[in-house]
Amino acid sequence: MKRYYSVLLLVFGTLFFFITANSFGQAAEDDKLRIIAFGAHPDDCEISAGGVGTMWAEQGHAFKCVSMTNGDIGHFGMSGGALAIRRMQEVEAAAEILGIETKVFDIHDGELMPTLENRRKVAREIRNWQADIVMVHRRYDYHADHRYSGVLVDDAIILVEAKFFTPDTPPLPRSPVVLYYSDRFQKPYPFDPIIAVGIDEVIDRKREALEQMPSQFSDKESWTWGRADEVPEDEATRMDLRVSNLIERNVNIANNYRGLLNELYGEEAGSAIRYAEVFELSEFGRQVSVEELKRLFPAFD
Repeated sequence: MKRYYSVLLLVFGTLFFFITANSFGQAAEDDKLRIIAFGAHPDDCEISAGGVGTMWAEQGHAFKCVSMTNGDIGHFGMSGGALAIRRMQEVEAAAEILGIETKVFDIHDGELMPTLENRRKVAREIRNWQADIVMVHRRYDYHADHRYSGVLVDDAIILVEAKFFTPDTPPLPRSPVVLYYSDRFQKPYPFDPIIAVGIDEVIDRKREALEQMPSQFSDKESWTWGRADEVPEDEATRMDLRVSNLIERNVNIANNYRGLLNELYGEEAGSAIRYAEVFELSEFGRQVSVEELKRLFPAFD
């Protein structure tokens, strides 16, 4: 009888090994990257990495935006469940335009905390996605939700390889590359980019995606216009002004990091880039060279 059970254990153990090994190795076999980008609110990921996300998706790679909160207080005229549903629908519409996946956590806007429960939630998301690259805010930012998004990802990264942490999800075979979005904060240390990507070819799609978010960019009582002294009467004008301002950030990024663009693309190609997104390499994830990063990003194929 003992021998019978031993044979059964051997058979089922072998079967489990082949099933899980096949599952964990799927992304590597088809040579497609899996990228997951966390944003504090529904719109942050799209603003910070919508360009490169679209370019990855166009090449058949899997790119997913995850909002850490549901954005249910980011408006001056509505709140709660109605706003959360509206904002989720907006990022879903944006994702369809960009050709990416999207998800919104059911955590109240302004209430994200670096708890063990949320660390598990982030680790599960990264593990289920089997991410090769993870993107997030730096932990130095004006908004607590942004800061704690960075903290949670930083704290989860070492655990995505741990077999018995959130054992209901498959561990990653190795640590992912972790990249931070650009920002202008100087303390305790300024943003230090390793990679700059020209997004000129997809800038119109990025703009169209952002235009799917009237709750943020064109409502009179949106976060943008609810604080403004002078508010244009026409909604289309409000949307155009706000989204143009966001797109102008990508122009400023290209100009501010022109030297890095020239270094990566060559002076002729780098100087011609008008719109860019840039990213800093985190010390918490897998460490890679600039040349390896160029092979991972779609713009340098």
